[in-house]
Amino acid sequence: MNATLNNWIASLNETLMSIIGDINGLLWGHLLVYLLVIVGIYFTIRLGFIQIRQFRHAIGVLNKGKDSDAGISSYQVFCTSMAARVGTGNMAGVAVALTAGGPGAIFWMWAMALFGMATAFVESTLAQVYKVKDVDGQYRGGPAYYMEQGLGQRWMGTLFSICLIIAFGLVFNAVQANTITAALNHSFDFDRNLMGIAIVLFSAFFIMGGLKSVAKASSRIVPIMAVGYLAIALLIVAMNYSELPDVIMLIVNSAFGWQEAAAGGVAYTIAQAMQSGIARGLFSNEAGMGSAANVAASATPNPNHPASQGFVQMLGVFADTIIICTASAAMIMLSGVMDQPDAASGIGLLQQALTNELGDWTTYFMAAAIVLFCLSSIIANYSYAETNIMFLNGNSKKGLLAFRLIVLAMVMFGSVASLPVVWNMADASMGLMALINIIALVLLSNLAIKVIKDYEAQVNKGLVPTFDRTKFPELSKLDGAWHPQPETAEESK
Repeated sequence: MNATLNNWIASLNETLMSIIGDINGLLWGHLLVYLLVIVGIYFTIRLGFIQIRQFRHAIGVLNKGKDSDAGISSYQVFCTSMAARVGTGNMAGVAVALTAGGPGAIFWMWAMALFGMATAFVESTLAQVYKVKDVDGQYRGGPAYYMEQGLGQRWMGTLFSICLIIAFGLVFNAVQANTITAALNHSFDFDRNLMGIAIVLFSAFFIMGGLKSVAKASSRIVPIMAVGYLAIALLIVAMNYSELPDVIMLIVNSAFGWQEAAAGGVAYTIAQAMQSGIARGLFSNEAGMGSAANVAASATPNPNHPASQGFVQMLGVFADTIIICTASAAMIMLSGVMDQPDAASGIGLLQQALTNELGDWTTYFMAAAIVLFCLSSIIANYSYAETNIMFLNGNSKKGLLAFRLIVLAMVMFGSVASLPVVWNMADASMGLMALINIIALVLLSNLAIKVIKDYEAQVNKGLVPTFDRTKFPELSKLDGAWHPQPETAEESK
């Protein structure tokens, strides 16, 4: 009887894995990659390459965003979204891209970040336009909100929220905890149960404090982990600066198939380079997936205009891929470990590069980097899920405590369990979430571009941009945070 039951469970598990694998293959192997590329190019053209034209201005907006009279500042929101974006994908993901697609994959990762910056701009601007205040006066918003208010399709917002909660709120947090305990157990033989309890306590301290607590923690953790990681990368670049031009040429030549394989080496096709670079770049920076837009809506922007946060979130894609992923690629490629017959794979390839260049002490550095990257991702991922729980509950806090406890339980589960099935389920949930968001972005693109052009027009006139909702007939019935501007005394006469 037991043998029959076990066989039935094993068969069901195999069937489930096969179905989920087919869904992920369709979404991530073909449909989503092409759609996100096309949408990124579309927004880039319609906005006149705003990510290049206004790059300096975006840095200025981020600097101004450190100041906020009330609520959560743009800078804190930037750090929170970076906390979620930057993780082991920036380390292991880059190594996987190089292994699967060769050096040319890095070029296509850069290209996708460039176009993804425009997509991130649009989705974050829309998140700001359609944000609302919750019962505590905190701004809430994101794709679910602009699907309901902008398109009048609450069912889309509900489906998006459920997918995000499953992927980011539950499974990804379990996976982040699993990454920490697995790495520390492998390197230092730490007890996974005790590590799991420590991770739960750390996460609970910030999660129970809500969105403001998460934002404050992220604004402290993210700069430390980013500066430390980039410092190590710059040290390796400085040690191998004479080889840097050759590495850059190798990346460009390989991207277009101009680089022949060295004797005994592996030849990568242009298709391999493109598929690996584009897929890993999109997975890392999340542009167009609708995740970072959830926290983008929480900001009190400076200047007080929805497009302000679009500029800030655009820089998040740049920092994630162009800076941090490039740092990982530089460390691997300059070390020469890819040419070694005993080259490792995944994050092991990066660790091998660091050990070869700087010595065994880098094992401790990598352990610290993994811990910081994953812990910050846990609390930031939770913040995304919290906003969508609020959406499902009509912006009330009903059930929020129960959800926080479930998240912490998943963190503990992830610390001690193997997660291949739930990881594949999370990929499927995130893929469906991204597909729904892309549809909404395209349908609302005309409004988003009008709002962004309104911001630019005010800047060109030498004005500090402010948002006047009455300029946009599409928002006339909107019951959100951006109320019509009051008449001045002179206008009322």
